[in-house]
Amino acid sequence: MSVEMKFEGGRDIEKALAQLAQGTAKGVTRRAMKKELKPVAAMANALWSGSSDDVFRITSRIARRQMGDSHMQRGSSIINMFVGAPGGMDGTPEAHLVEFGTGPRRHQSGKYVGAVSPSPALQPAWDANKGRMLEGLGKSLWEEIQKTQARAAKKAAKR
Repeated sequence: MSVEMKFEGGRDIEKALAQLAQGTAKGVTRRAMKKELKPVAAMANALWSGSSDDVFRITSRIARRQMGDSHMQRGSSIINMFVGAPGGMDGTPEAHLVEFGTGPRRHQSGKYVGAVSPSPALQPAWDANKGRMLEGLGKSLWEEIQKTQARAAKKAAKR
């Protein structure tokens, strides 16, 4: 299935970001992306059938072992944001098992211990929000750029 989108004003946003310092531009972009991904994470958390609350979080980093599975582009000027369930001590490492399900599981002795049916939460949340996200991203980027320029002007006026 393909989705057709039209995005106007991208070159203007790119020019405005180029006028900012590189670190500042990255911060502006991260804040805008995080703002637009919040509905995806909120809907995924609402659809989550597990026992934990707020399993899905927005982050700019993923674990090294997840990098091979991601389609992210790498580079110093590329910004990636992810919505997912972090693993580790404070995360929910079983989230992928609930999201995608498992096949039949057996112990080494051959004892059958069951299977988990898929209960997707993140995929429906992404599908429901991806259409309006691009348009919202353009607006959020402009808002963040204007706020950053206003802060810079205010700081310059103090000098």
